[in-house]
Amino acid sequence: MSGAAEHEPVMVEEVVDLFRPVPPGPVVDATVGLGGHGRALLAALDHIRLIGLDHDGDALAAAARTLAPYPGRVTLHRARFDELSTVTREEGPLSGALFDLGVSSLQLDRAERGFSFRADGPLDMRQDQRAAATAADVVNEYDEARLARVLHVYGGERLSRRIAAAIVRSRPLHTTAQLADVVRRAVPAPARRRPGSGDPARRTFQALRIEVNRDLDALGPALDQALGALAPGGRAVVLAYHSGEDRIVKERFRTAATGGCTCPPQLPCVCGAAPEFRLLARGVRRPTPLEVARNRRSESARLRAIERLPGPGDAA
Repeated sequence: MSGAAEHEPVMVEEVVDLFRPVPPGPVVDATVGLGGHGRALLAALDHIRLIGLDHDGDALAAAARTLAPYPGRVTLHRARFDELSTVTREEGPLSGALFDLGVSSLQLDRAERGFSFRADGPLDMRQDQRAAATAADVVNEYDEARLARVLHVYGGERLSRRIAAAIVRSRPLHTTAQLADVVRRAVPAPARRRPGSGDPARRTFQALRIEVNRDLDALGPALDQALGALAPGGRAVVLAYHSGEDRIVKERFRTAATGGCTCPPQLPCVCGAAPEFRLLARGVRRPTPLEVARNRRSESARLRAIERLPGPGDAA
């Protein structure tokens, strides 16, 4: 399990600093992964305990090893983040919630999981290996139009129809190497040489991962559950790596911070909205150039954070 040893959590110092002021109590790491962020939070903040969620059994086992030095302060659950409210029902108000929406190094670095276009493995991509549908099912069974739509919407792929047609012509495909080769051959040379374009297969693999795991469908409800469970002074922090994910986070946080106000932003509010949250920064925070140089997987990270305001009956 070489990838686990090399894993470096993204923007970890910023994440820890954002949770320093939260009240004592439970912080949910809704995507605990290998436990890197959780370990940093427990080491720095004596007043919290951690509830870790992940639906990847391998990741959960790795997190248990990472967080073993903190007995009595950690509870782990095999659950997806949109099961947050069920898992934490008996915990009372939460002091915080953290979502790191990236693919873990454990998944990327183990070829047999099928997440990476750089290593040959089965077309799997399931984060929860108990799930039935795999990337092979999408690649080999979706019709051309549906496949192109997945690549365009979830991967931002401008050549989605061209790539989908190439995949359909090449069926059946069984391995990541086969798929990556089909995608690369479908992309014209000028597009491959465009500065900053990266590997032509990257966007296709991203789109398939999102489709297989239904990540975007689950994210909005999960954020709603987390915000609804926060105690006054509690905070939610999200690291997104895909424009679709970040758009959902931005919209949920904006609605919470305005109380759903529908008034024009340049005019005073007259609709009676009562905000219960405040944004902790305008826009997104990005990793520093130094972190990107040290950890290339942080390059596309976008961090947003929000805090629940005290209610009328809460102590100041």
